[in-house]
Amino acid sequence: MTHPPGQFESLGPVRAAITAALLDQASGVEVVRRLCQACVELLPVDGASVSVMSDSDYRETLYASDEVIAHIEAVQFTLGEGPCYEAFHGGRPVLVPDLAAAVALSWPLFAAEMVDQPVAAVFAFPLQSGAIRIGAMDLYRRTPGWLSAEQVAIALHAVDIATLALLAAQAGTLDGDGQAWADLPLHREQVHQATGMVIAALEIPAAQALARLRGYAFSAGRLVDDVARDLVARRISPYDLDP
Repeated sequence: MTHPPGQFESLGPVRAAITAALLDQASGVEVVRRLCQACVELLPVDGASVSVMSDSDYRETLYASDEVIAHIEAVQFTLGEGPCYEAFHGGRPVLVPDLAAAVALSWPLFAAEMVDQPVAAVFAFPLQSGAIRIGAMDLYRRTPGWLSAEQVAIALHAVDIATLALLAAQAGTLDGDGQAWADLPLHREQVHQATGMVIAALEIPAAQALARLRGYAFSAGRLVDDVARDLVARRISPYDLDP
């Protein structure tokens, strides 16, 4: 966690750097990487991640700055709940300065999973432009504590930059043929494969197939990503997921 001396500097230099990256036709993931690293440098947080999401339960982590935030993302995807989901569906920031002391959370399973993790505070921001919502940014810190009004403003500014960059990449405006969006890595390709296997074997819709994966993973105390790898490798069968 970096604490710059004095007042937190503006994201102006970061915006300039990312604008330069866009003009240089840098990949979409490079833009997201620079954005997440800037948040860790400018804010009193220890990690940052950006995910693209949809109402159909599609979710892909584009970048996670460290293993802790990567685990946070994996747990949220496994459970189908957490601050990232709440921010995305609610269209507003979710700020939890002391996770251990928080009550009446709408994601109790996720909070329980974080008890043994070095995560004391979480902050999630939706990536949205008007009525268009494309994902969320997650931040965490190892010690409890609020973000100040100025720090929240910086995070919101960063989120705006990420949203515009990803929308530009999605529209293919970075290189004229849409490749900037296509180069974003699909970390959960095996989850998509496994979901397809469950759909084919059990003849159920995609949403139910993913729910089966999540239910099996939760009951086994595992992550969906790990269960998917076992399915694709034929170590378990889709019929093992059938309750």
